[in-house]
Amino acid sequence: MLIPEGAVVAVGLASEAALLPAGTRVLVSGGDAARLAEMLEALPADVTCVLSFGIAGGLAPEARTGEVLLAGTLHAGQTFAPDATWTAALAKGTGATGTGARVVPLAASETLLADVQAKRALHAATGAHAVDMESGAVARFATTRGLPFAVLRAVADGPEDALPRAAHRALTPDGRPALGPVLAGLARRPWELPALIGLGRASARAHAALAQAISSSAKGS
Repeated sequence: MLIPEGAVVAVGLASEAALLPAGTRVLVSGGDAARLAEMLEALPADVTCVLSFGIAGGLAPEARTGEVLLAGTLHAGQTFAPDATWTAALAKGTGATGTGARVVPLAASETLLADVQAKRALHAATGAHAVDMESGAVARFATTRGLPFAVLRAVADGPEDALPRAAHRALTPDGRPALGPVLAGLARRPWELPALIGLGRASARAHAALAQAISSSAKGS
């Protein structure tokens, strides 16, 4: 994968971190944007660039589970410009063997967009194809330090998929599944089980797409 020397990769999930090559310097936020911002600020001066990596929620009507995307622009309260050279290198690497990464507008949110109306509103406001919870902190940190950054994401839940409430507190701080809160939520709202299973399947497809993109990038680099 085209991760330069000195790079740091920011993810939300431990399962996303596990997809990266051994030796990659990774920050796992556990889905907490404020916590990630603190972790980024604590990084030493030897960091050369930052990659936001992982799954995302689809916003555009045409967004499909398993799509691999790169941010051409990032909307996170203001519009940020990812490094064009690095983004192009990642696009060429992932595209070299047909994974089809596209450069599109993406968005970041500090809160989970759980309902369809919220997704539609963000898409209408920004034109973004998908959204995640790490890229905003990455963009702000990189801009403050004068560092290049890029965003590589795969779509999990689609634009018309509402996330079950049981998934709202589904992570531990180290980005692993918080089974206790999820099971407690399902005990209160058992009708959410089909949606939770569907979300798990969509996440698995997005993870598989990311794994393929990494493999293809390595071959194309």
